[in-house]
Amino acid sequence: MVKFNPKLFKECKKAKVCLDNHGVIAFPTETVMGLGIYFDDFEAYQKLNIVKERPEDKPYTMMLKDTEDIKKYAEINENTQRVIETLMPGPLTVLLPVKEGTVPEYVTHGTNIIGMRVPVNFEALCVLTNADKPLLVPSANKSGQKPALDSDEVKLIFDKELDFIIEGRSNGGVPSTIVDLTKEKPVVVRQGPISEEEILRKYYNY
Repeated sequence: MVKFNPKLFKECKKAKVCLDNHGVIAFPTETVMGLGIYFDDFEAYQKLNIVKERPEDKPYTMMLKDTEDIKKYAEINENTQRVIETLMPGPLTVLLPVKEGTVPEYVTHGTNIIGMRVPVNFEALCVLTNADKPLLVPSANKSGQKPALDSDEVKLIFDKELDFIIEGRSNGGVPSTIVDLTKEKPVVVRQGPISEEEILRKYYNY
């Protein structure tokens, strides 16, 4: 549940208008500042790649408002469900097999694998709650550079390249842990706030 904040709610409504018009927005998360577009908006996807100066073959994470929504887009088993239920929402991105016909091929680069994350902070949840669908959300930075930690840093990095910025500051300062759950054993792709030991403990239920 997103705590009601009139100013934030108004900003999130404006952000939705930008998303509806193929825009790229920025907002705080519990890790670092993020950029966001609708996950199935190819026009916005091309714009995001330009803004990020990001290689075409590097995928973006899908951010959802609720862990239950993960089942709509990804195939999960008993072990991955346990990781999702116990370690999400929060600073964890899980790589999962995509359900057929739910995510555009250009998003997964033909791998049929998608990274999924559910945030816990008010700003990100407000954006996602107001949006009609999940977002693709990379960190707010130029490719290869340090991510922005607050809205002022976002403005310095991107100037007028973005369509809307939710004011605020990220809570953690460290990008999320990324774990690949498509293999026989969980593989941590990027270490973040949640440790490999904790993930393995939940995955194997010990």
